[in-house]
Amino acid sequence: MIQEGKRNTRGGKAAPGWGVGLLLWLCLAVLPAWAQDYAPHTPVRADSVSDAVADSILHQRDSVFYTQLKSRMYKRRITRQLYDLLFRDVYNSRAKTGEVSQVEVNPFRAFEGKIISEIHIRRLDVFGQSVYDTTRKAANWVEKIGNRLHADTREGVIRRSYLLFEKGDRINPQTLRDNERLLRSTNIFHDARILVVPHRDDPRYADLYVITQDVWSLTPSGGVSGPTRFDLTLDQRNFRGLGHTLANRIAYNGTDPVQKVNYRGRYVVPYIGRTFLTAQADVIHERDWKQFSAHLYRPFLTPDTRLAGSLEYSRVTVPRFRVFLPRTDSARVFPLAYTYCDGWIGYAFRPLVGFMDPDDRTRFIVAARVSTYTYFNRPSVRADTNQLFQHSRTSLFSLGVSPRRYRRDVLIYGFGRTEDVPYGSLAALVGGMDYAELGGRMYLGFKYSRAGYVRNLGYLYGLFNLGGFVRNGGIEQGITNVELNYFSPLRTTSWGNWRHFVNLRYAQGLNRFQGESLLLGNRERIGVTNDGLRGTRFLLTNLENVLFSKLDVLGFRVAVVTFATLGLVNYQDRRLLSGPIYQGYGLGLRLRNENLTFNSFQIRVAWYPNLPNNPSAIRFAFEGIPSLRFRDFDIAAPEIIPYR
Repeated sequence: MIQEGKRNTRGGKAAPGWGVGLLLWLCLAVLPAWAQDYAPHTPVRADSVSDAVADSILHQRDSVFYTQLKSRMYKRRITRQLYDLLFRDVYNSRAKTGEVSQVEVNPFRAFEGKIISEIHIRRLDVFGQSVYDTTRKAANWVEKIGNRLHADTREGVIRRSYLLFEKGDRINPQTLRDNERLLRSTNIFHDARILVVPHRDDPRYADLYVITQDVWSLTPSGGVSGPTRFDLTLDQRNFRGLGHTLANRIAYNGTDPVQKVNYRGRYVVPYIGRTFLTAQADVIHERDWKQFSAHLYRPFLTPDTRLAGSLEYSRVTVPRFRVFLPRTDSARVFPLAYTYCDGWIGYAFRPLVGFMDPDDRTRFIVAARVSTYTYFNRPSVRADTNQLFQHSRTSLFSLGVSPRRYRRDVLIYGFGRTEDVPYGSLAALVGGMDYAELGGRMYLGFKYSRAGYVRNLGYLYGLFNLGGFVRNGGIEQGITNVELNYFSPLRTTSWGNWRHFVNLRYAQGLNRFQGESLLLGNRERIGVTNDGLRGTRFLLTNLENVLFSKLDVLGFRVAVVTFATLGLVNYQDRRLLSGPIYQGYGLGLRLRNENLTFNSFQIRVAWYPNLPNNPSAIRFAFEGIPSLRFRDFDIAAPEIIPYR
């Protein structure tokens, strides 16, 4: 066992008044709202004739601006080419918001029961066209070249692997709507739409047109730090139009005495045939982490999916595994090697009370799971030391109920694509036994979540988790966490559209094992990595205002972000509110092209006035951030509530 040198413990400079910082963020966040009061109040959704007229007025007003700009730049050849390269009509670059905002009106309801006579597949170009306007063309030579270089998803692959219906089936409105959402949820399609065309001569039959638009699937990246140090990453999300993912990363460090070449690879085959099984293999051979894993799984893709499950095998070797000591920033380092095997199966069925209502999407789910950890290299395990590294076999069972639906919306986590927002609830009970090396113990857990649109106030999601192991009448490795997510309705200003986002998270551990702790300081939470922000419980609030501007540069939509982060973290024997309130405030730009598989790019400047071990309170960053996804209400494998 190797003892690393100690870092400075939590503390740092004295915190300024956090109320002043919060006031600063509110001032930044209120700017779009102030502008909105003086701008024409144009509804985003065109659900009525008056809204459609207002939307048209907004479109005409902005068209005047771009027309004037275009006329000035078209006077010279160089500026004309620059305009064609940089700008396009952003109000035609995505679906009209009125078309994707029909909440409860299922467009396929009028065709229920008709027999599907033919299924036609229409594959659109990556750039230019839209599933709501297939007549549009690529705006410039960059997009035209991109369309020629991209290999569209093969028609046979779409028919075999991505459709929930076949020729001769009767039209089920829920199935068609679920299928649209399924296509949009994959990482190879930018958007998808299904159209029903009844036969004129025989009203019993109808043809289906499935319109899909791929994303640009090839993602190269890399960097050079010197003549003997570089890395290269090449991700192909749609290998040869088959829908397969092939990801490779190679890093070389000629001065590393331990291992000069590092490799990380992944291959994914989604939705094999009509089984909707996905196979995945991962290989990692890096200096500090070596792993081989294989995974075969089938999730509950829609509320009508009856059977789901998975099988997984992993072998992991970590030459230098770190465990942080409580109440310090010191870490113990030792070699670790283990295998992990996991399998689960679940079955969903409708409740008896739902058989009378075909629109009822409520499902009961029963599931069972077995997972094992077997260690080949580890530190000494005793009743009070290194309990995390026990040989174990855990059997879990769950019973849950989940009514869920989806509402289409835009400009939430995406920059114009159709987004399927889940609403409904989930309640699940989990129980089982953990046959560990230090003795058997029982596990009990409960999970409840609920979400929906609250009239005209926006969307609210809530989650409550409670779980732990029971042994000798006491609780071990207990966890309680609560999460609230909120975003406001989309508002229109003369600058663009904006929303407010609020995220509140609380987590507390009870009688956790040695070496277990919650980390507040990571990029997902506070926005910056900091090992000094550890404890057994934390409270975190993230506030964000996003202005989706009208600027479109090289096909990248631009959003202006102001944010504030307020967090508390402490150990179980101390009052949570007794610690300092760690803060962060900032301003940034996010850029994303929805037709690309790239992460969103973010340029931001942030002020962290009182983080421990913080050499500079001002942080500048240019980084890629993954696209966020909504929390859904599908019940998957029974799980031990993670401590994070």
